[in-house]
Amino acid sequence: MLRSKEKVIYPELSYRIYGLCFKIHNTLGRFRNEKQYADALEKLLKDDNIPYVREFALQVSFDGEGSRRNVVDFLVDYKIVVELKAKRFLTKEDYYQLKRYLVSSNKKLGILVNFRQQALTPKRILN
Repeated sequence: MLRSKEKVIYPELSYRIYGLCFKIHNTLGRFRNEKQYADALEKLLKDDNIPYVREFALQVSFDGEGSRRNVVDFLVDYKIVVELKAKRFLTKEDYYQLKRYLVSSNKKLGILVNFRQQALTPKRILN
């Protein structure tokens, strides 16, 4: 009996984002800082005419929360939250951070990318 395929959220857009990240990793290598990778991604998003907002501040999600408490690296096409890292290992906190952004923004998909890895392996995080 064949198992039905799970529906992939935003397959075309997420595939394009992955492609841009692989291009950056191949061009810049593993040892830049996070802002340099973000600058490179911003340029490629512009070049590909993909709408985005860089350092997008999420709305306050509860009374008493400070403004600009949650700032995502990129909100691509107002659909996908992209969080960039340049560190030796991703931690549970990195996943929790992206999950918090997804819940606060009511978005369905986040992509977590750590450029420090030898083999780039972006992670899809669902809300």
